[in-house]
Amino acid sequence: MNHVALIGRLTRDPELRYTPNGVAVCQFSIAVDREFKNQQGEREADFVPIVTWQKLAEICGNNLKKGRLVAVEGRLQIRSYTPEGQTEKRRVAEVIASSVQFLDKRDDGGQGSGSRPSAPPTSSGGYGGGDDFGEINLDDLPF
Repeated sequence: MNHVALIGRLTRDPELRYTPNGVAVCQFSIAVDREFKNQQGEREADFVPIVTWQKLAEICGNNLKKGRLVAVEGRLQIRSYTPEGQTEKRRVAEVIASSVQFLDKRDDGGQGSGSRPSAPPTSSGGYGGGDDFGEINLDDLPF
């Protein structure tokens, strides 16, 4: 089973892009607090990269900002890539989100008091379309 559920705050504004075939992809990362404190009595956090696709990517790209609290559900993916100008492969672990729930109120100067965008939720209660990505060529990915 490959299922990930995280709650954390965005560490930066999301990056919304489109593949050459017009498929929306949005990348952001969240800081997830650890349950325990370190030897200095401070909480540490893990910074987890998140990737969303299609309609969910557009919703996240248009509604999320740095600092927003979100719940993310999805699957863990480990992929390899070779940076431009280098020969050594790198590996990255990221969560491919199937659902993203906005947990705090949007801070947009008083407009909109809800914590969710105006898109229909999935049967799981979040926003997302599952893992039905259709035919995606890995060469089309912008990262």
